[in-house]
Amino acid sequence: MRPALLDPLFAPLNSLPGIGPKAGELYARLLGRESIDDCRVIDLVFHAPHSLIDRRHQPGIARAPQGVIVTITGRVDRHQPPPPRTSQPYRVFLHDDTGELALTFFRVKGNWLEKALPIDETVTVSGKVDWFNGRPSMVHPDYMVRATEAENLPLVEPIYPLTAGLSARILRKAVEAALPRIPDFPEWIEEALMQKQGFQSARDCFLALHDPRDETDLDPQAPARRRLAYDEFLAGQLSLSLVRQRLRKVAGIPVHATGKLSKPVLAALPFSLTGSQTVAIDEVLRDMAGTERMLRLLQGDVGSGKTAVALMSMLAAVEAGGQAVLMAPTEILARQHFATLSKMAAPAGIAIDVLTGRTKGRERDAILERIASGETQIVIGTHALFQDTVVYSNLLLAVVDEQHRFGVHQRLRLTAKGISPHMLVMTATPIPRTLVLAAFGDMDVSKLTEKPAGRKPIQTVTVSTERTGEIVARLRTALAEGKKAYWICPLVEESEASDLMSADERFQSLDKQFGPTVGLVHGRMNGAEKDAVMLAFKNGDIRLLVATTVVEVGVDVPDATIMVIEHAERFGLAQLHQLRGRVGRGDEASTCILLYKGPLSENGRARLSILRDTEDGFLIAEEDLKLRGEGELLGTRQSGTPGFRIASLEAHGDLLEIARKDAAYVIERDPDLTTERGEALRTLLYLHRRDEAIRFLRAG
Repeated sequence: MRPALLDPLFAPLNSLPGIGPKAGELYARLLGRESIDDCRVIDLVFHAPHSLIDRRHQPGIARAPQGVIVTITGRVDRHQPPPPRTSQPYRVFLHDDTGELALTFFRVKGNWLEKALPIDETVTVSGKVDWFNGRPSMVHPDYMVRATEAENLPLVEPIYPLTAGLSARILRKAVEAALPRIPDFPEWIEEALMQKQGFQSARDCFLALHDPRDETDLDPQAPARRRLAYDEFLAGQLSLSLVRQRLRKVAGIPVHATGKLSKPVLAALPFSLTGSQTVAIDEVLRDMAGTERMLRLLQGDVGSGKTAVALMSMLAAVEAGGQAVLMAPTEILARQHFATLSKMAAPAGIAIDVLTGRTKGRERDAILERIASGETQIVIGTHALFQDTVVYSNLLLAVVDEQHRFGVHQRLRLTAKGISPHMLVMTATPIPRTLVLAAFGDMDVSKLTEKPAGRKPIQTVTVSTERTGEIVARLRTALAEGKKAYWICPLVEESEASDLMSADERFQSLDKQFGPTVGLVHGRMNGAEKDAVMLAFKNGDIRLLVATTVVEVGVDVPDATIMVIEHAERFGLAQLHQLRGRVGRGDEASTCILLYKGPLSENGRARLSILRDTEDGFLIAEEDLKLRGEGELLGTRQSGTPGFRIASLEAHGDLLEIARKDAAYVIERDPDLTTERGEALRTLLYLHRRDEAIRFLRAG
């Protein structure tokens, strides 16, 4: 049960004054929730300001700088309404000891200005001053009050991220209504750490967050922000530790590899394993031989040979008399893994089946029967592998491809089925260590750092979109020589708001030039349509594939040697690197062309040059983190990565390390969170919507 103390913060957001159904939709969009029904008061409390307006600057009219917000106190001299039926503005003139200022208003209706700014009254106004021909004017001041009421003027005003349709003033009103609901929380941080870091109470920090006095209060290193960042990290690390503790309570079944199956497979491979593949296989086999379940993350760049490591791990499970599954995020990938692994494992005579959502009827029944009887030793598929109808004879290992589509929750669901296999999670997205800690703090990590022999480097060039015509001409030559190419665009179809080239539009223009050899694939197509186009590309009926980033994690077309990425400046580095990895998979030299729309910002230029200069995915990911921050790093916010609200891995990396150790210490001393501090930590978990982890406490 959530502590009653938090009830005011978890009241629906529309319980605050002024949030009706129409405004509710805007708040839901602003706070990243599905609808207003999902929004709670706490979401607004976590919505931090990013800048401020300082009205303490009162230089006098003559000394007001151009384009800067100032506060002026002066006497109203005269009103100058516009002539009837003209579009001229309404002006009100006032003066102080230094000069005269024109207040300018457009489309004024009624006589409200005469009431608000009576002649001979001393008033205080605040807004941006513009100088024109040596005369200052202020268009639509933000504030106008009589000088006698000037103490009500907010001198320092926080500025929040907004969404179209929601005004700053209305949002600020809602925030002000939310803040009194923040209770005095029980302290969940140890006294020694509070002292060392100079932390104040959580409540004081929330209040300070929304009441910045100057620019330093907005800095990520401001004391209030550091404390709230630490809380966010601690909640994340603690919930990961609780999950791991529960998963670990389910003992692993020791798996001892005999080499009976892996030896013939290794002998038949057309390549020898790289050093890092050998190390990773050793780490996996060592984990699986223990009594605790393995939870290991295998990070390897595109083409670093993760599949071979996965196969050796799965063969060990089969040698020990059990079964292994490999789960891929999409149908097409599952079938590709099936094709690759069937070929590699053939010398060992292993029975492999593939099961996806599209396997239906008799075929499905037959496969389910073979899995339940143990006849099938390795099963490859999608999420369908873990549906209730699938019963395993003796599942010892689950390999999951592309972790960020398969988060902690899915791992829990697996355990809830009473299945507790060892787990190996593979990702081609090189993740910097800090992000591994934040998102997957409950895993050991193996890294593949070398490319298998025979992989040719990919030549990467940056070209301005003005030269698109030249690129098309070069493609014409390449396609005539029988080559295959990808052309990646950022959008599916043209939108009013964007000047980016859409996949649809690019497809139509290339279709006119190249005819039926051009295909189009994007995320809005259904699975069968996508598969058909990809298959035609693989078989060579289509030689130029226009696509959105759906091909990022994807299909293996070894003879594709050219990758054109349009509007490359709009993609993340890690994502560009992934896309580039779709070529260079065969024996031929490959090229990646990054088309950018100039002029590039300094940051944009730096990012594209990193990509041009290196193919090291780990280096690229570290740079990406520096340049963009973690929210973007794994592509989308929805991808199961921690979308932090206050914390930032770049700014607060030191705190993440402390939070990780603190969480480990808590779990060791107070695994059920029953001490006084444990109870306070439960409040922290609820505050950060980590209810999932608390359910684990009770389930245990």
